Amino acid sequence: MPDSPRVPGNSVESLVLHATDNQVCRITLNRPESLNAITPDQRERIIHLLAEASADPDVRAVVLTGTGRGFCTGADLRGGGGGRDGAAAAAGERVPGDVARTIRLGAQRLVASVLDCEKPVIAAVNGTAAGLGAHLAFACDLVLAAESARFIEVFVRRGLVPDGGGAYLLARLVGPRRAKELMFFGDALTATEAERLGLVNRVLPEGELDKTARAWAERLATGPTRALALTKQLVNASLDTDRATAFAAEAAAQEINMTTQDAREGVASFVERRSAEYRGR
Repeated sequence: MPDSPRVPGNSVESLVLHATDNQVCRITLNRPESLNAITPDQRERIIHLLAEASADPDVRAVVLTGTGRGFCTGADLRGGGGGRDGAAAAAGERVPGDVARTIRLGAQRLVASVLDCEKPVIAAVNGTAAGLGAHLAFACDLVLAAESARFIEVFVRRGLVPDGGGAYLLARLVGPRRAKELMFFGDALTATEAERLGLVNRVLPEGELDKTARAWAERLATGPTRALALTKQLVNASLDTDRATAFAAEAAAQEINMTTQDAREGVASFVERRSAEYRGR
C-alpha cells in the first residue's frame, strides 16, 4: 500500500521517497542536486525501510534507485545532512576510534541492511554510483544499469581506504586482482564494462531502466518469497564457509523451507501439472 502523503521541504521523507505497490517496495534517493550523496538521516531511513520490508509479509521484493543523474555518489562529505558519515569522518577533528566507530555504525550498517534484507533487492542504477554509492549497488541481489551509469571506486582519489564493505564485496564479485585494479586506480567504469566484469546483470537504454526494474521486481514478488530469502542467505554465505558448513546450511535451509505453504504449493503444482500460485507464506 502506498505511503501516507509526504512531508514537503527537506524532510528525510522527501529525501528518501518510499512507496509499495504490487508487493514491491520502491526506495528512491531524492537529492538530485548532490547526485544523491547520502546523509546520515537518509542512511538511517534506508536501513529502517529495508528492515520494515524484511518483516512485512506484504512486501516481496525491493527496488533501490535514485532521481536525476546520480544513483548515489557516496557519503555526503559537505555536511548537507547535519553530520559526518563513513570516510567523511576522516576529514574532521577526531580522537582515536572515532573513524572506525563511524564507519561501523554508518556505511557498514547500510550495506549490511541490503545484504541482510530478507527480500530480493534490485538496484536500478540510473547514473553515477561512486564510493559508498557503488557499494550500495554491489550489495544488491540484482543490478540493472542505465547506459549512462558509471561505477567509481573514488576512495583512492581522496587518499582514503575503501569502506562500506567495498573490499569484501568486490573481491567476491570480480576476484582480488580486478578488485585491486578498480580500487588502486579509481577509474570510472562504464555500465558496459561493469556488465562484462559481472558487476551488473543488464545494461539498458535510459527509458527502459525503470520499466525493466519494475518487471523484474514484480516477477520476484510472485515467487516463493521464503525460498528466495533462504537462497539469498546461502549464496551470500557461500564464499565465507567450507564445503561441510555450506552443505549443512543448505540442508537446514531446505528443511525450514519445506514447512512453508509455498513449498507445498510448488510440489502440488508439479504433481498436478499446473502453474504454481505462490503467496509468500
